[in-house]
Order: sequence, then C-alpha cells, then structure tokens
Amino acid sequence: MAALLGVNIDHVATLRQARGTTYPDPVKAALICEQAGAEGITLHLREDRRHIQDDDVRRMRPVLKTRMNLEIAVTDEMVAFATEIKPHHVCFVPEKRQEVTTEGGLDVVGHFADVKAATQTLTAIGCDVSLFIDPDFAQIDAAIACGAPTIELHTGAYADAESGAEQQAELERIVKGAEYAAAQGLVVNAGHGLNLDNVAAIAAIPQIHELNIGHSIIAESVFVGLAQAVKDMKAAIQAAA
Repeated sequence: MAALLGVNIDHVATLRQARGTTYPDPVKAALICEQAGAEGITLHLREDRRHIQDDDVRRMRPVLKTRMNLEIAVTDEMVAFATEIKPHHVCFVPEKRQEVTTEGGLDVVGHFADVKAATQTLTAIGCDVSLFIDPDFAQIDAAIACGAPTIELHTGAYADAESGAEQQAELERIVKGAEYAAAQGLVVNAGHGLNLDNVAAIAAIPQIHELNIGHSIIAESVFVGLAQAVKDMKAAIQAAA
C-alpha cells in the first residue's frame, strides 16, 4: 500500500511574510491541496513566527476535511497553544532561531523528561503525538518510552547527501530505523528535503505510513500550479509503492 501524502504549506506563508501582505493565504492553499488528493496538511508554528501565524492555525483547523498535523517545539507556550487548537496530530520538532529550516531530529534522549511530559499532556486531550527524530535506535527507544505512538523519521541527511554512496548509506539507516520502529509497534512517518527526484526510495519502504513534503511541492507549484504539484507527488509516491 502506498504511503499517504501530508503536504506542508509553510512556504505559502513564507511568500506572504516576505512582503507583509495578506496573500497568498495558506488556508486557501491547504484546501487546494486537499482537493488535489493530500491526505493531510502539515504546518509548523515556529516560536519566531517566521511563516505560519497563530491566526493561520486557528482559521485552518475548522475547515480542513482531512487532518491537521501541527509541528511545534517542546515549549510550554506551544503545548498550551496545541491544547487550545486540538489538532488531529502534533509533531514535536527541534528548533533553533538561526536555522533556515529544521536541521536535525529532536534529541528525545537528551530532553526526555520535557518531551515525555509534553507528549502525555497532548495525548490526554486526544492528539496523536509524533516525534520528529533521526533514524537512530536510541532515539526510537526514547520515543517509545515517552509514550508517543508515532515517529517521523528525518530524511534530511538522505536528501542532502552529496554522493551516491552517502545517499545509499543514509537510505539504509532510514530503512533499518523504519523496520525497528514498526517492529516495536510505532506508526512510522518520514519527511524533510524530499522531492520528485529522491522520494521514490523512501516511498518504497513498506513500513512508511505517511510522507510529509512541503518545500519541493510549493516550489514546483510555481511552474505547474499547486493542485498539479500535489498530484505529481502523489503519483510518484504511488509508483514507488
């Protein structure tokens, strides 16, 4: 069975914030993505509010027909916001102010108590909590100990690999991580840096439930339109299954 596609619409908001305008509206983009076949919508409310704003999340939550996957940092402010919004899914991600995009997986081992507390708080109100982690067995074990039912494996090192050998090594890490996590009963998602050229090998991993892809789809939409960009990515995922 093919992996599901969650479309990250952060960079629609990036385009809006570049000029401080009211357009393009990420809520409108999310609805177009759903109509084009996306099985979920992902958005990252960063602490610095560099793209998605609180109001975007509030407006989007009641109108989505699929599922909202809200990415947030493990902070009291963000956990309180998620408690208010009650998205279907919450994915805890690491955050650094100076980074251009998320640079690696969440260190669940190093921040275990905080991650576990945040996971339990949101699980208690009915959110499906996932942890965005590197394909590392120690991090996967820590995610299980936190009580998170889902993980999202960070595919950035695979996507950014500068040689075929390096990419193959990173792919093998992801495959082994997915197999290990699924064997422990976790739902396994994946994402970061995926595009039409590199998605097939990840989509072909049987244990992968959903792929979260944003930047490359929004970039491709400049040339083919947003709906077609979503359809093209879905077709690539389905062809790889």
